[in-house]
Order: sequence, then structure tokens, then C-alpha cells
Amino acid sequence: MKQPISRRKFLGQASCAAVTAIPMINTILNLKLAGSVAAAEPAVGEYRALVCLFLNGGWDSFNILVPRGAAEHAEYAAIRQDLALAQGSLLPINPLVSPGLSLGVHPGMPEVQALFESGDAAFVANVGTLVEPVTKAQYTNGTASLPLGLFSHSDQIEQWQTSLPDTRTAVGWGGRMADLLQSLNSVDKVSMNISLSGNNVWQAGQTIFEYAITSEGAVGPAGYSSQFQPGQSPLQIRSAAVDSQLALQYSNLFTQAFAKSKKDAFEAYEIFAGATSAALPGNPAFPTTALGEQLQMVAKTIAGRTGLGAQRQTFFISFGGWDHHDEVLVNQGAMLPVVSQAIGAFYNALTLLGVQDQVTLFTASDFGRTLTSNGRGSDHAWGGNQLVVGGGVNGRNIYGQFPALFEDNPLDLGRGRLIPTTSVDAYFAELALWLGVSKASLPLVLPNLTRFYDPQSSAWPLGFLA
Repeated sequence: MKQPISRRKFLGQASCAAVTAIPMINTILNLKLAGSVAAAEPAVGEYRALVCLFLNGGWDSFNILVPRGAAEHAEYAAIRQDLALAQGSLLPINPLVSPGLSLGVHPGMPEVQALFESGDAAFVANVGTLVEPVTKAQYTNGTASLPLGLFSHSDQIEQWQTSLPDTRTAVGWGGRMADLLQSLNSVDKVSMNISLSGNNVWQAGQTIFEYAITSEGAVGPAGYSSQFQPGQSPLQIRSAAVDSQLALQYSNLFTQAFAKSKKDAFEAYEIFAGATSAALPGNPAFPTTALGEQLQMVAKTIAGRTGLGAQRQTFFISFGGWDHHDEVLVNQGAMLPVVSQAIGAFYNALTLLGVQDQVTLFTASDFGRTLTSNGRGSDHAWGGNQLVVGGGVNGRNIYGQFPALFEDNPLDLGRGRLIPTTSVDAYFAELALWLGVSKASLPLVLPNLTRFYDPQSSAWPLGFLA
């Protein structure tokens, strides 16, 4: 008689390959077994949220975090040429643990510099999509297992949002987290995954999907209120008619499903609009940019978490326009202050709400860019640097390995296309653990993770949220 396998052995076998993990995830969720492997229920009142700021286009992140020491800056300037920032323009940062060189941030990011120096921000260096660890020799001789569509915008955006580099799927790692954690929230009408940038792969799960809003809040049905009182006003008449229609019993299953979906959407709108109607405490100032207004709405949603019954939430914001094949310095000079000012205002609002330790913002982007210039622009590359902000962050440090920036170094595939030394899987695992996914459940959320990190380890994947 075949002996049953242990839960640990089951998870280990299930996570050995991304392709086989997908059907396994579907089976577990469809059988409603996810609760047995999800995180333990949090203490009463505990709240945590992740905010993904996706920088579409592939931001040139080696002009975000830049060598500042004389010798290192000279190497940087030699390879970057007309893309190099002047040494004296860099805003100095002082990591608690030396990464082996002096670093600074782009002169347009003083708010980020201040957050780093106060210990509320950190950088993750040279992170990117990886199927498995890769050397330059393996890449050159064709023996490396590489992400699908490497250097392609669409493929790399998908892989950053799914964390599955060698297969294509419409289910994201944020969605897989929500499949496990949504039940921690006491109100199920509004998803724990909230998007200010419409549909996205990151928040799409097997059973949970994003709730899309705008910088003005939820988009509701015109001329309807579920709280209407009987009467003769146009709003009352329209609302009563809609409710009567939705209350009908339909013989057609499709019509029934559509009516239920429409009714749920109305109810979700009313709940969300009510929970987020109040002004933010202290009336914090946000920049009047699209990104500033979106992060202000995220702050209002977090402020309304009690009305939403939320103990766990994710937020998705996409800020595009980073595909700078020309005029890198000019474009970054205009766009990076927008990012820095919005993040600074958001963190200030979180502080006024008293939840700065319970919210973590992280950046993601298609890929890094070439260190060499194509004539005042840079092209698609691989590894790049990312930013993490929050009171819970072990800040004022650089996580991962900041690479040497000279041509033909052991990570350079040509033109300064750097092989990542930190996988997105390790980066995301740190965020998932912090949000409340158990270590045992990490392979369900990140099936490729075990090639870079042992979930049974007592150490955290990178340590910036440990």
C-alpha cells in the first residue's frame, strides 16, 4: 500500500519546477485547501500592505544609484560617457554596512535620499529575472537556461509580475498571494488587490482579481445608490428599478451570473466610496502630478481600511515612459523628481496615519538598461537597481551585490548588459513573507524560488524586511 507523503515533502516536490507547479496551485485552490498552507491568522488589528510602483519601459537605474568615490566614478563615467552624471551632482548616501564603495543617488531625488538616510528606505542592487543562476560563460556558449523573451518589454513585464521566467501565464505572484490571504479580510466584496492602473497580471489570481479604481476613488454606476429611500426623486426611482431588475430570478445561467456580478459591483462601490470618503488626517500635501494623486488615493484607501475590513492589501500603480533610447539625462531630470516627491509625500501621509511600519512600497521595472550609450540614450539590458520604502524596512543599506561598472567585467554580456546577481524571486519572497505568506507556502506563490532560496532556511531571502 502506498504511504501518504508528508506536507513538507509534498510542497518540496510540487515546487521543483514552475511548469508542474501551476496545475498544483490550481488544484489546491480549487479544492479550498489553501487555508491549510497560508499564513497564520494575524493578531487582532494587525494590518499590512504592499504598494507596487511599476516603472514601465525599463528605467536606467544605474543613474539612480551611482558610484560616488573618485576611482569608481571614473569607471562609471568611462563606460557611461554622455549618460554619466557629474560626480559633484550626486546626493550622497551613507549605508550602515559598506557595500565596498561610496554611492550617491540622482540629484533629482532628495526625498529618496532623506528616506534612505533616516533608515526608511533601502536599495536592492542588480536584480532581475533568472531561471537559475547564470554565468557569462554559460550565456556565451549557449548552455544557460534563460528567461523567455529576454530584453523584450512585454515578456519581461510579464515575468516581473508573475515571477515565472520560463513559462507564460496570466496569473501573477500578487494574485497568488491574495488567493492565500484574502480570507484574512472580514469584507469580501472589495478585493485585497487594488489597482490604480487598471487590469494587470501581478494582481490576477486564480480566485482573486484586482479592484480597479482611479485617483478620484472607485468608479461607480451613474445614478444609483444602494442606500436609497423610497420616494419619487430621479435617483430613488432609478435605484429602485436597478434593484428590482437585479432581484429577479433568471432562468439563463449566464444572465444570472451577470446580474450577480453587477450587483456585487454596486455593493463594492458603495463600501469603497464610504470607507474612503474622509479627508486624510493632517491634510498632508501631495504633488499635483498623476503619480502624486494616485499615491494620495492609496493613502486614503489605507486610511479607510477599517471600513473595508482589510488586514491585508496590495496596491498597483504603473508609471510609464522610461524607455529612454534617447536623451536619458534630460528625461530622467524631468521624471525622477516626480517619483521622489510623490514617494516622499506618501511616506509623510503614512506617518500621519501611524501606519508607516505597516506599509511597504517597492519599485519594479521591465529590466535594466545598457551602461554604454547609443548616443545620449540607453538600450534594453537585464539587471538593475530597485528601491524599497517603509518604516518596516531595514533601511540605510544596499542589499544584493552592487556590480563593478566597467566594460567586459565578469557580469557584462556586452554594452554593459549585466547578468543579475539577485533574482526577482528572492526580492519578491522577502515582500511576500513580510505580508504574511508562510515560508511553507512560498513555493505556491513563487514556484521558481527554490533555485535561489531554501524556504526551510531560518534566514530571510535578502534581509531588508527581516
